[in-house]
Formats: sequence, structure tokens, C-alpha cells
Amino acid sequence: MNELRKLSTKEKALQINLGDDIYGSFAEIGAGQEVAANFFKAGGASGTIAKTMSAYDMSFSDAIYGQSERYVSEGRLIKMLEKEYRLLSERLPHRAATTRFFSFANTVEALNYERTNQPHGWIGVRFQMRPEGEYNECIVHVRMHDNDAILQQYALGVVGVNLIFACFFLHDIDDFLSSLLDELATGRIEIDMFRITGPDFQHVDNRLMTLKLVKNGMTSAAMFGPDGNVLQPSEALYKKNVLMLRGRFRPVTHVNVDMLLAARRQFKKEPDVDKDRIVVLTELTLADLSEEGHIDEEDFLNRADIICSLGQNVMISNYQRYYRLVHYLSSITRGKKIGIILGIYNLQRVFDENYYTDLRGGVLEAFGTLFGHNITIFVYPSHKEDSNELYTLDNFELPENLQGLLQYLRYNRKLVNVEGADIDHLHIISDSVLGMIKSGHDGWERMVPRKVSAAIKDKCLFGYPFTESSEKGKKERADG
Repeated sequence: MNELRKLSTKEKALQINLGDDIYGSFAEIGAGQEVAANFFKAGGASGTIAKTMSAYDMSFSDAIYGQSERYVSEGRLIKMLEKEYRLLSERLPHRAATTRFFSFANTVEALNYERTNQPHGWIGVRFQMRPEGEYNECIVHVRMHDNDAILQQYALGVVGVNLIFACFFLHDIDDFLSSLLDELATGRIEIDMFRITGPDFQHVDNRLMTLKLVKNGMTSAAMFGPDGNVLQPSEALYKKNVLMLRGRFRPVTHVNVDMLLAARRQFKKEPDVDKDRIVVLTELTLADLSEEGHIDEEDFLNRADIICSLGQNVMISNYQRYYRLVHYLSSITRGKKIGIILGIYNLQRVFDENYYTDLRGGVLEAFGTLFGHNITIFVYPSHKEDSNELYTLDNFELPENLQGLLQYLRYNRKLVNVEGADIDHLHIISDSVLGMIKSGHDGWERMVPRKVSAAIKDKCLFGYPFTESSEKGKKERADG
């Protein structure tokens, strides 16, 4: 580990202060007013701080940055960074040739007096790596878990110093990311969105950073959209009707697509679903991305490329159990309907009581969350093993002691069969398709959507045999 990463918060602030070419401004709203204070306390702040301010009152904030629908939001943060960075070059042209300018901003909601809110905040830095160079920008979203507002403010001050220090001194992106929580005990601050852009970071794939947030334990879930842009889950899913399919997607087959399309048609007809506010998610868990405890980042990007090419949102999570995933989604959607798409054999594992021996209430405790008032699980059929007989909820096999629970869930429409499933594709198995791709066997193209087969061939994904026709796509992939 780089020795610089072991510096304390005060030492990091001091090192920045003593650098004669780093100079900028701080704009902090809400609970984030501790960041600039760290630089003042470290000493030598006049070498770093051109301006520090806090437009705490909404009217003052609107007068400076313009109106926003939500004050603790990425949109507000961007306005702050844009204005403050522009003012540096306008007011300090005499320093441009020798100075790396930066603007730091945050807008934060700490724990309120009644302790009824969900403390979170947006933090960002716009910065130059060299004088007169183009700017880069790094934006993170944090969730604060301390049970005291003062402790939350202190923790946020530490994250802010870590972020500014990383921007200027940590060039390895893995060191950059992991350093953001330096000097903070596990669980105090959660980072569920990270994005870095600019000419000096064109090599960084922010989808991979999304994976690393979950892999490094900085959050339990993170997501990005079909365009590859990272999303903050609580903003992207706020008061939305969410329909989710979990899978390995290695690769996406006709079965995966039909599961999404058929369930979505049904989900839209639910009486408590607003069809104009539906978000469809494909979810990958760390377990589904791991082989023998190791995550192949190239393989992850292969899957991400495929899913994005089909216009789908991607969530990466560490919620191996469905009831924990549902609990997380419910806290974001604020009571809106959630649909989970499950294959019939996966449902069998959900009913396995051995999964819940660590819970005092066992399967009933887990199901109390999993099948909350706003949850429906859409069960996709399969063929019975070694048979052409269709396997659905109508002939679902469970131990006798669970049959009554199954009937209750079906009667109350917590469990429903997916209607209109394309049974002609049920023979397609992802692992078999993957083996055919790697070995060069013909016929796998018929088992996946055209966009998927085209992407696999063009970019040589999933070990697709290298040919002259795919050389261009492979080179583009290697070049990022």
C-alpha cells in the first residue's frame, strides 16, 4: 500500500495546504461544513483556500445557484461546482499559469432532531491535474449511519479531505477509491455512487467502479444505466415501481429476455402499479460474479456490455438472500409496488427452511419481509427434470408443512405464475450456451437475441474465438 494513504486527515490537509500550486474554493450546504474547517485547523490554509462559504438558507442558495427541486441532490451539487469553478478562473487569471484550480462542494442532510430522516449527501470536486489544463470531476454520494448529527458531520469532514487528497495525489484508481473511507470505522459512512470523469481519467470505466464499491464493502448495492452512466439507487428508484430479475447473464439468452418481457406485461396490469413509473432492473450479486472467491473484472464488463446493449439498468448487490434485497428496495421506493421475477427452481430454494436457521423466526421472519404488502413474485415456468412436463406454481413441489404457506401466498397474490411465457425456449441453458461460445460450436446464435450475438462476435466476449473479422472489436475493447 502506498505510504501516502496512511496519512491522517490532518496530515492530508496539511500536505495539500503546503503545496504551492493547489488552490481553490469550498462551498458547503447543510451538514458538510466540516471539510474546509479541517484545512483551517491543519495550518497553512491561506496556501489552499481562495474562498469558503455556506449558503445555508434556501433563499440565499437559490439566489446564488438557481432554484432546484431538491436541495440535497446531484443537480444542486453540479450547479455549485460549475459556478464556483468558473469564478476561480474569472477572478484569479493571474494564477492560471502556475496553479491547479479546484472547486469542492457538498450538499448534505444530517440526522434531524427527531431522528426521522435518512441522512445522506452529495460531495464533489472539479479539479485540474496541471495548470491551464482541462478539468476533471469526481462525484460521490454518501449515506451516513452514525446515530448522532455531530458524529455525522465529523465523518463527512474526513471524507471530504480524503476526496480532495485523492484527486491530487492518488493516481491509481483502486487506491483512490479505497482511500475515501480512511480513518473511519466500518459502517459509519456508506458510498453508494462514485463517478470520475475528465481527460486524465478516460481510462476509468465507472461501471467497474460500481462493482468495486460493493466488492470493497463500501455499500451493499450500486447501479448504472443502459448508457453505462452510474446511478444513485435512492434517486433512480425513488417512488418508482421496480421490477427486478436476478441472474448470471453469462450470456443473456432468449429465456432471460422472455422472463423480463412477459413479467413486465403482467406487472403493468397490476392495480397498484403506475405504468409510467416502472423501472426494470437486472441484478447481479457478488456471488454470481465470483468463481472460487475471485471476481473476473473483464468477465463482469462482458456481461455489463451485453445487458446494456439491451437497454437494461444494472444493479450489483451483496444481498444474497431475496428478503434482504426486498427490504433494501422497499426503503427506497417508499411503498411503491415491487415485482421480483423468479424461475420456479429458484423459488424452491427460497422455500428451503435451511436458509433461515440464523433467524429467530426462521422462514416466517424472512417471508414477512420478502412478501410485504407491496411485493409480488412472478414465477417463470420450467420443464421438470428429465421430462417435458411444465413445472409451475400449479404443480409446485414442497414439503407438507409448507403447503399451507404456499396456498396463503398464492391466494393473496404474493406469488403468481408468469403468463404467456414462451415455452419453446425453455430448453436453453446459459451454461450450455457459454460452453458453445467458448468452444466455437455452431448454433449458439439461435439461443440469444441478435444484439447479444452481434456484441459477442464484435467484441470477442465470453472467450469467443478470435478471428480477423473480430480484430477491430477486440482492439477497441482493449483500448477501453
